[in-house]
Amino acid sequence: MSDIQKLSAPVPPGGTIGILGGGQLGRMLALAAARLGLKAHIYSNESDAPAFQVSAAHTMGWYDDEAALKAFAEQCDAITFEFENVPSEAIALLSQFKPTNPNAKALMIGQDRLEEKTFVRKLGIKTAEYAAVDSASDINLAITKVGAPAILKTRRLGYDGKGQAKVRSADETVRALESFKGAPALLEDFVDFAFEASLIAARGLDGSFAAYDPPENIHGDHILRKSTVPSRLTPAQIAEARNIAKRIAEALDYVGVLCVELFATKDGALLVNEIAPRVHNSGHWTLEACAISQFEQHIRAVAGWPLGDPARHSNAVMENIIGDDAANWLKLAKGGGALHLYGKSNIRKGRKMGHVTKLSAKS
Repeated sequence: MSDIQKLSAPVPPGGTIGILGGGQLGRMLALAAARLGLKAHIYSNESDAPAFQVSAAHTMGWYDDEAALKAFAEQCDAITFEFENVPSEAIALLSQFKPTNPNAKALMIGQDRLEEKTFVRKLGIKTAEYAAVDSASDINLAITKVGAPAILKTRRLGYDGKGQAKVRSADETVRALESFKGAPALLEDFVDFAFEASLIAARGLDGSFAAYDPPENIHGDHILRKSTVPSRLTPAQIAEARNIAKRIAEALDYVGVLCVELFATKDGALLVNEIAPRVHNSGHWTLEACAISQFEQHIRAVAGWPLGDPARHSNAVMENIIGDDAANWLKLAKGGGALHLYGKSNIRKGRKMGHVTKLSAKS
């Protein structure tokens, strides 16, 4: 098998960006590519993937089907992904045939909460205290190290609160671990934060770096409900957040958009909660409040184009449309905000069906 492929020249207009994953993020990436005169080819294992509706081409296939992945790669000029539960082995395979970013290392670290926390700590960046819990025999030692209450999380395949449980004792931790059906887990200190924020940034093929203003985020039932810019972060905290994201991106030799989720503590410290190696829900407001959205920025980066200016021209409040809220689409369309519906065929409780962004004069 050949060495990892590198992009030798920018993908020109008319070229094709391959995107693994066909959800709403893939959909918005495909729309951003079209705006730049590029084509999107979506690869997904779902027959009704929302991104199929707006892409120039699509392939339905499994992420472990090497023949299908290779055939997909042959039709693309550069490849990326829209969610971090794509197997890192698929990214490693694709990178042998076409330039693929972010790289497999970034994806692998972003998929495993223990690897992620360990990586961040090695950079000298603060996180909540944590301990690995691979079996029930690890629980007492983990609680001694971390304390209680704490959050038990599966190391892999967790998003929107899936695979998480707040625990107050060893007995509760045992029951939570049993509910995870033996999946390796991580016990994290419960952070009594002042608020949550995130820093969305991009790194280009040439090492250039661009960061958006950090939004303040509100969650309900572990699902992002609202992102607001500007946030309550101070100028010094914003500078620190940008520095954190830049150090992470450089250490990963990262290309594309990434999100660093942060806890702002009551004493003013910033703790890294998670890294998302992709465009992020808390950056959807950039579609209306910035000339260059996070989606266009990501396409620019993986296509080898110069990064755009991430400056914000307006204040913004982005609210997710969750589950049955999508049934009120006509009312939402009359609400005065920018409405985005994701084309999902089935409404389910807790499912992100769209979002609305409202702008106001920049402050």
